Amino acid sequence: MAFPSAPSALWSVSLLTVLFAAVVHSNIVYDDDPLQPVTSDETVSVGGTVTLTCRVAESDNSSLQWSNTAQQTLYFGEKRALRDNRIQLHRSTPTELSITIAEVQLSDEGEYTCSIFTMPVRTARATVTVLGVPGKPQILGFENAVPEGDKVTLTCTSTGSKPPAKLRWYRGDQELDGRPDVVLSVPDEPTYNVSSELTLKVSRSDDNALITCAVDHPSLAPGDKRSEQALRVLYSPNVQILPESDLPREGEKFHLQCLGEGNPEPTSYMWEKKDGELPPLAKVDGAFLLFEVLNKSDNGVYLCTADNGIGNSQGEYTLLVQDPTAMSTSSGVDHAVIGGVVAVIVFILLCLLIVLGRYLIRHKGTYLTHEAKGSDDAPDADTAIINAEGGHSGAEDKKEYFI
Repeated sequence: MAFPSAPSALWSVSLLTVLFAAVVHSNIVYDDDPLQPVTSDETVSVGGTVTLTCRVAESDNSSLQWSNTAQQTLYFGEKRALRDNRIQLHRSTPTELSITIAEVQLSDEGEYTCSIFTMPVRTARATVTVLGVPGKPQILGFENAVPEGDKVTLTCTSTGSKPPAKLRWYRGDQELDGRPDVVLSVPDEPTYNVSSELTLKVSRSDDNALITCAVDHPSLAPGDKRSEQALRVLYSPNVQILPESDLPREGEKFHLQCLGEGNPEPTSYMWEKKDGELPPLAKVDGAFLLFEVLNKSDNGVYLCTADNGIGNSQGEYTLLVQDPTAMSTSSGVDHAVIGGVVAVIVFILLCLLIVLGRYLIRHKGTYLTHEAKGSDDAPDADTAIINAEGGHSGAEDKKEYFI
């Protein structure tokens, strides 16, 4: 067989490469072979670091070797064969060869081969799967506030994922059902762009509610990448009338305040009295209805209508002016009741103290010490002390005789 003219060294290297490739692709497996290399498949995210480990049960002093997906030798034992600073030796022993690949790229995905140069050469393969990390989701479709009852459609998009990411919608902590994800492959890239739509019919309870789009992907921890969009809903006001005091009294100043809670805030207020006109002395000041001097004739139902341009609503308040004299009498009665209760409590406490005092005095009077008993029969102090120390024998010895 004739070969074209070329340096013999080049032909030798080419022949060895062909033979090695043939051995590698023969994929021979030896059961219970202590010299058969063992590897494991690995999964890593773009930008991460992966460790490839090759082990044999026993060593015959043959060298282990790692090759990349293009069958380029990475490490032969402890010797680096490919000038790629991302690839470093992790551990090299007679039974193990481990290397690390840092800053992993999508192009690093594929089958890596571990070989041991025995006769015959034995090999094992490890598949490295590289995950494309999806980008932070973007929410589009909401620029302006939406009137209550209208529908709004939001679109969430995430790029650069591999495999395709899944998008999930939330309102607060409640998951919402969006349309099925749309997956588009990126030209000339093994990654995908994913988008999802969510349509909502909004109500006033949705005003300022946070709608969240979260990315679900094997390369991410839950909640790692998400975006939020606050909804703004336009709705007519809820109206409530608040009095200055719960007990409006005749002859005093008084006012009512009209509170309108809406989006936007009410811009106009209209006061009126049900079944009649506003009192002559009542003055309207925007959201306030002012009474300079309350009168019994001011009693009635007052209405306030608030308008914010989206709609209007009405609230009402029933005014009952109190007679100050009656209120003073009522207040006096209340004070009398309180005073009576306090007097009863004081009386009970005094009774308890008297009973307790009599009890203590009574028990104290019935107690006699030995000293007191001795002094009853003693003519002087010295004899009293002797009688107290000697017990009652002295008293028993004392006798009287009558002639």
